[in-house]
Amino acid sequence: MDRSENLRTLEELEDIVENLKNKGKKIVFTNGCFDVLHKGHVKILKQMKELGDVLIIALNSDKSVREFKGEDRPINNEIDRAFVVGELKGVDYVVIFEGDNPMNILKTLKPDVVAKGGAGLDDRINTERKFVESYGGVFRLLPFIEGYSSTHVIDRIKSG
Repeated sequence: MDRSENLRTLEELEDIVENLKNKGKKIVFTNGCFDVLHKGHVKILKQMKELGDVLIIALNSDKSVREFKGEDRPINNEIDRAFVVGELKGVDYVVIFEGDNPMNILKTLKPDVVAKGGAGLDDRINTERKFVESYGGVFRLLPFIEGYSSTHVIDRIKSG
């Protein structure tokens, strides 16, 4: 099965991030499903990459996508989604995670910047923000790219 050279386990990323930080590199982190990639994804990831030197994407596993998007999602499986997002210009590493939030990854990697795109501030994001700021990291909420969402694209396809 094809897989992105940028796909890593959390254990691998822990060593990689430690080495990068020792070299003075600024680590930027985000997470999401990236199920049906579209212009909004590409634009927001480009903005995120500009916040530092290395961009890490935590990708929701197939199971976690089904839990919060419904049984008909994801459209593309996690290995395919990791391949596509991992091969985008500016994306340095991808890690797949279970569950509804990436707190375990944040606690392990302690990235310099955690960037979120398009989401409102709910309790989960506030928890992430508080944790990131507790160790001196920066939390950035980037504006939603109007007119672009995977759900919107899927609905357009279904309606013909």
